[in-house]
Amino acid sequence: MAKAKNVLGGELQTCSTDPMTGFYRDGCCNTGGQDTGLHVVCSQVTAEFLEFSRQRGNDLSTPNPMFDFPGLQPGDRWCLCAARWKEAFDAGMAPSVVLESTHISALEFANLDELKQHAVDA
Repeated sequence: MAKAKNVLGGELQTCSTDPMTGFYRDGCCNTGGQDTGLHVVCSQVTAEFLEFSRQRGNDLSTPNPMFDFPGLQPGDRWCLCAARWKEAFDAGMAPSVVLESTHISALEFANLDELKQHAVDA
């Protein structure tokens, strides 16, 4: 089976294994039919983004063992929902993006130039 592509057209790289991220908890921002939230943007979260997300009803700081979710701290890398990242971008609150680890389907929500504005090294 071929590896998924990233927004740069290369093979999708690992986003994070500590904490273990991805809809499938495989460390990558892979997606599939069950991933209705499209958790495809590999981001390095900030305190500002975590507060922004919490205010929008998605608390990413509090652990939720039922979903194998450890709770995030500033600096953690995590596969975010593409729509939430774009919402944060539009509000001037977008966290950094690891382009090599961001699934190509993120381009359905944000263009490459927007993602590049927040790019960090893999």
